[in-house]
Amino acid sequence: MLALRPNCECCDRDLPPDSPAALICSFECTWCRDCAETRLGGICPNCGGELVRRPVRPAAKLAAFPASAERKHRPERCTGVAA
Repeated sequence: MLALRPNCECCDRDLPPDSPAALICSFECTWCRDCAETRLGGICPNCGGELVRRPVRPAAKLAAFPASAERKHRPERCTGVAA
């Protein structure tokens, strides 16, 4: 099950579970659309994978399956793609 992390790893912008601006890679690294497009070129700097829109978990399921509260903020990773 996706963790639905609460923020962009680059700029620390809040990304609630229903945000259409959240993008993830296959490892669930989480980025906002702005950082993904302007800083990362659509590629995860942690793994080199493609960034795609994160699915929205239906509100009715959030009570039983809540989004993660763990914030990851690593702005040093926002300068390019991992090798």
